[in-house]
Amino acid sequence: LFLAALAIFHAFEYIAIALFNPTKLTLDSFLLNHSPEYTMATIGGVTEFLIELYFFPQLKTWGWLNKVGLIIVVIGQAARTLAMFSAKSNFSHYVEFYKEEHHVLVTDGIYSLLRHPSYFGFYYWALGSQLMMMNPICFVGYGAVLHYFFSDRIFQEEQLLIRFFGQDYRDYKAKTKTGLPFI
Repeated sequence: LFLAALAIFHAFEYIAIALFNPTKLTLDSFLLNHSPEYTMATIGGVTEFLIELYFFPQLKTWGWLNKVGLIIVVIGQAARTLAMFSAKSNFSHYVEFYKEEHHVLVTDGIYSLLRHPSYFGFYYWALGSQLMMMNPICFVGYGAVLHYFFSDRIFQEEQLLIRFFGQDYRDYKAKTKTGLPFI
């Protein structure tokens, strides 16, 4: 089930760029080689699952907690996909340091509820995947690393958005939440 969720995640990353930013479309748009940290985290999650499955198979039986994890994965994927499809050409896999002419402040759709819905989606997708696989070590590790990463990323990105959109972004920020704990 994790491999299916992973395949769906990467497919939607590619599809969103193909539909809304075709000039930036490359094989990298799948985000398969996103970063060494992402690769290590994914390998770590699979490794923890396999080791615990071998030594403690009773911990890996399908139950209500796995189902909760699956529901969180689906919610996270839906939020991230809605974010990409709402932002359209304004969505990028990379922080944009310069405002392009076509950039607009997206405040409708899922962006009317969450300030960074793609980050919200990935955060909960990643944590849900570890809960679904019953990986307690990676669940805690993912939570810590994701919190650190998104705290820094959102701070930097919001400074740029204030520079790009000024008071409009400040007003938008005041009306919305990130949906991420303590960020």
